[in-house]
Amino acid sequence: MDDKNLMENIILLEKGVCDLYMHGTIESSTDSVHQVFNTALNNSLNMQDTIYDKMAAKGWYPTEQAEQQKVDSLKQKFSTQSSQ
Repeated sequence: MDDKNLMENIILLEKGVCDLYMHGTIESSTDSVHQVFNTALNNSLNMQDTIYDKMAAKGWYPTEQAEQQKVDSLKQKFSTQSSQ
């Protein structure tokens, strides 16, 4: 397994952890449990962002620049749906 595959696996695992912490935060029955999950979620999101930055710097996580017209179209679509 090379470094790229290792980092891809790590980021997928971290995304899964974020998903679990998010659900734990949402489903918390007390404020103290909610706070613990929320803190863990924020820490995991920061870690996921760091992993992404390292992968992007190596060219392992390429992104495309969205066309402004498409962004505007989606904004309009969802702002119209939310106002109905």
